[in-house]
Amino acid sequence: MLVLALRSIRRRPGRFVATLLSAFLGAAIIMTFNSMHDTAGQAGVDSVSSQTLGTAAGVVGGYGTLLVFFAVASTLTVNVRQRTAELELLRCSGATPAQIKRMVVGEAVAVALVGAALAVGPAMLGGRALLDMFQDTGQVAESVEYSFGPIALLSGVDITLLASAGAAFLAVRRVTRRGRERAGAKRFLACAALVTGAAGACSTFLFSASDEALMAPPAYGAILLSVGFALLSPRLLKGVLNRLPLRGASGWLAVRNLRERADHLAGILVSLILFTAVSTATVTMQAVESDAVEASGLVKSVDAKNLETLNLTVVGIIAVFVCVMLVNSLYAATTYRSREFGQQRLAGATPGQVLGMVGVEGVIMSLTGVFFGTVAALAGVVPFTVVRTDAVLPDQFPGVWLAMVAVSAAVTLGTSLATARRVLRTPAVGAVALAA
Repeated sequence: MLVLALRSIRRRPGRFVATLLSAFLGAAIIMTFNSMHDTAGQAGVDSVSSQTLGTAAGVVGGYGTLLVFFAVASTLTVNVRQRTAELELLRCSGATPAQIKRMVVGEAVAVALVGAALAVGPAMLGGRALLDMFQDTGQVAESVEYSFGPIALLSGVDITLLASAGAAFLAVRRVTRRGRERAGAKRFLACAALVTGAAGACSTFLFSASDEALMAPPAYGAILLSVGFALLSPRLLKGVLNRLPLRGASGWLAVRNLRERADHLAGILVSLILFTAVSTATVTMQAVESDAVEASGLVKSVDAKNLETLNLTVVGIIAVFVCVMLVNSLYAATTYRSREFGQQRLAGATPGQVLGMVGVEGVIMSLTGVFFGTVAALAGVVPFTVVRTDAVLPDQFPGVWLAMVAVSAAVTLGTSLATARRVLRTPAVGAVALAA
């Protein structure tokens, strides 16, 4: 099966580009921040610098691990679902489900290994730039020298390989089980995340405005709520579609297609919900905290500077990963629909109507993801603002929210429409014949 996996990669390398890009970015981020552990472990590093570097590596490294898994899982799920006919043919030819799993997992591991190897150089440059930033802001002593050692290298390779193997296994398992899903387990996890997130956000009222850990409960509450919504994303999307009174050919086709593909679009909604919730909540709370400190006339401590740097860095990482996940998933999903677009055109739909349908689908997806992401973000922002400033909704929220919504909508609609336009360049008869 390993030989078959390598042959599959060599025969059609284009289908693995999205997975390679996700693995490359994930490994680069993990190595970049875990190199701070190597740097902090050198002889002669003072305790304050060591704590700053260790905190950055631990917090962002943890987020990076989760993001790697989500990014690779999203791209691999689309990849495996598009190969359903191929995998079914292998089963009819005598391959067992276990052999198919080993082949797909072998493909993922091989691609992830290449991505991790390519990420070493950029990670070294990124780690050096990160250390320079800490030194320029006075959080790390100027005498500390950068080090890229075994912790960064091994963590980047190991986590990327494990995430890729696990994501591939879960993706192909759904196909080999022929669609039998453990919906009960997913609903249980979603409810657990929602209840825990709500409890975490409400626990903010147990803190005082001067507590250093005040931002932690609402931030983690918003994250868990967004995870809960993300796990329920197919059901949420179907609920939204049932309440949309859209008219016209493009609107009718968009709603019909989204209903049929709601389960397949979960990865896109996961990205939108997580990005909107985490980025909006984190940036808004950090802005409220910075303004409160400035209004009090106090000087930010080293710990406060570390927290601000980490918050903004985490948001930046999430933004990059979400863009990659959305572009990869939308590009793959839209390209795969070439036969569907061709059939619609042969049935009488114009290219403009097909593009309109794709645009309506993108708008519905964006609105759904933004809505539930905003609910999760507000669940964290409002308690934090009430405790920290006695206000309810901070003045910073509308600006931050509009910026995050603009990014989400631009990536979703831009990728969908650009890919659909490229697919529509193929004549309808040729598209149906090639995809057959």
